[in-house]
Amino acid sequence: MNLSTQALANMSANHPWRTIVLWVVLLVAAVVVNATLLGDALTTEFSYTNMPDSKKGDELLEERLRGPRRVNEIVVVRSETLTVDEPEFIAKVDEVFGTISGLGADIIEGGVNYYLTQDPSMVSADRHTTIMPFILSGTFDDAVTNVEQIMELVREADRAEGFQVLIAGEASISFESNEIAEKDMFNVEVFGIPIALVILLIVFGAVVAAVTPIFAALIAIVIAIALSALIGQLFQLSFFVVNMIFMIGLAVGIDYTLFIVYRYREERARGYEKLDAISWSGSTASRAVFFSGMTVVLALIGMLIIPTNIFQSLATGAILVVIMSVAASLTLLPAALGLMGDRVNSWRVPIVGRNLMESHSDETQGGFWNWITALVMAHPVVSLLLSVGLLGAAAVPVFQLDTGFNGISSMPDGLATKEAFLILDEEFSFGVVSPLEIVVDGDVNSPAVQSAVESLNASLATDPLFMGAPAYQANEAGDLALVSVPVSGESASDDATTAVRNVRDIYASAAFAGVDARVYATGAPAFNVDFYDITDRFTPIVFGIVLGLSFILLTVVFRSIVIPIKAILMNLLSVGAAYGLLVLVFQKGFAADFLGFYQSDVIDAWIPLFLFSVLFGLSMDYHVFLLSRIRERYDQTQDNAGSVAYGLRSTGKIITGAALIMVAVFGGFAMGDMVMFQQVGFGLGVAVFLDATIIRSILVPAGMRLLGNLNWYLPSVLSWLPDVRVEVEETATSAVTAD
Repeated sequence: MNLSTQALANMSANHPWRTIVLWVVLLVAAVVVNATLLGDALTTEFSYTNMPDSKKGDELLEERLRGPRRVNEIVVVRSETLTVDEPEFIAKVDEVFGTISGLGADIIEGGVNYYLTQDPSMVSADRHTTIMPFILSGTFDDAVTNVEQIMELVREADRAEGFQVLIAGEASISFESNEIAEKDMFNVEVFGIPIALVILLIVFGAVVAAVTPIFAALIAIVIAIALSALIGQLFQLSFFVVNMIFMIGLAVGIDYTLFIVYRYREERARGYEKLDAISWSGSTASRAVFFSGMTVVLALIGMLIIPTNIFQSLATGAILVVIMSVAASLTLLPAALGLMGDRVNSWRVPIVGRNLMESHSDETQGGFWNWITALVMAHPVVSLLLSVGLLGAAAVPVFQLDTGFNGISSMPDGLATKEAFLILDEEFSFGVVSPLEIVVDGDVNSPAVQSAVESLNASLATDPLFMGAPAYQANEAGDLALVSVPVSGESASDDATTAVRNVRDIYASAAFAGVDARVYATGAPAFNVDFYDITDRFTPIVFGIVLGLSFILLTVVFRSIVIPIKAILMNLLSVGAAYGLLVLVFQKGFAADFLGFYQSDVIDAWIPLFLFSVLFGLSMDYHVFLLSRIRERYDQTQDNAGSVAYGLRSTGKIITGAALIMVAVFGGFAMGDMVMFQQVGFGLGVAVFLDATIIRSILVPAGMRLLGNLNWYLPSVLSWLPDVRVEVEETATSAVTAD
């Protein structure tokens, strides 16, 4: 059976109703799956799939001491005029404490306040503020769901009778983060889609042709989310997977359909009948879409090996939506074109919709892209040096890249959890929300272990990064103990990171030297440090996998080892430039206020590796489309210079439109309130822009002009590779029957 892209296009176009009905069934099933299974498939909890020290310590605590980890929340009660010793203040605390405790054991497992414990650490130095720690019931996801009821009670009590009542903790911060993430995704819908539609209207000049890619992308997105919901029944995915699917799905789904519809209209303009035009588009543009999609998938596979649920979830979502976008482009779109035919040009847009059926690619000799082509081909050395110099200059700030986590301090102002954090950080320590937990595994009642714990506590007491006296707890069996101590600042801060490393590398090593016990640092600060270490360790591995697989695929597609080497180097250059601009804008603050971005001291630790994988795949999109057109022409003429000029000239408008659509989608994310979405959206958008302009318009043609026929060099030892090019003698064919 012939399963080529051309055969799929022929089959779909000749049996359009069967194909469309199949996709409708898939869509309906996807909607049902999303409505019933998606909630259980997603988690807001961060987790590892390997066993770093933080996870080992956490599991030991669960197995031998406290059971499943419970989520802590801190309720803050503050008055500008009253102190904790006055009756009105006492009454307010009793009221708030009783209301929250009254929610029941399904939501609140326990809580304390100053008046129950007389613990002076629960009162600020000026005695105008007190904290009430609560332990929430159930799993982390249960806590994130249930904390909404607590937050409602806190909002009702806030500002009443001159009191300020706030809440902060892992669950409440996650809850508000989820709300912001949903709002940021809505920005993509209200910003990215309308701009994408405007661009499509300009490119196609007709409403039907413009909305077709958007519908195809949305169908792929809905089905990809359903597939992630099914996978999430086996192991839960991060809730960010939905954001990832939506962002990547809009970007590639619209672009893939755009290229095929554009090629179909070109073939119709050349005089091909409808089915022949679909067939020829399936053999050329659809083939480029297929290999482009596979390049993106291969680039994303590297993230699957990183043992954290955030990377694996993002990679899973992106891979699923790319595969579904490719499938929709190769089958659903030809079926739709088979039904619509030239009605795809219906509802023409004034001015830009004139002369839609005139040939606009083969021999166009005027216009902007012809001028760029002539200029670059006439001055390839100057063009090469200028473009490399510009991108290299943009990449320079990358050497000052600092990674970490932008915690709650980088959240939008006005959030209750951020206000509570600021008070806790000023009056107490935010570390009380998520302390460092030091787990001792051994005979904890033995004199040697007891002496080691005392030595450890003494070291902690002398370190200003730790706040307050450590709390000690041992299990009944006497084989496990927990030393819990708050750290200075929030768990993602540099101070917290340094504190964890001090315990692991200095204090615990010295205190337990020669003692028959194992020590693990866990808790939120230690989880973050392990994430940094895992990311650093896997970065070169992911780079190697992505570059190696991309080289192999491009070698097969273009039957050349020069093309893939050059493409990889150029993509690395564009990724480096994106990194540099990311540092310049977010870390250094250059134009951050003007662009509406939050300046931060660090780039979120997961973003550079994520950007590399995604950008490398997306950047290859335009290389594959451009080089496919060049190779197609070269196979027909054997004229390298002419083929390069033709490829650049004929794809200029369509690739520019596709790139602008991606920039619009990513720009919608960059407009969000969460700094990590701002960093991701800006990084992706600027890289795609650089790739579709400087790289594709100048660097690629200049390099190919200088290399000449060497571009197509394939060593004889690799002549056995399968030949997947569009052959010169290949002509469009189509079946003779249709539904």
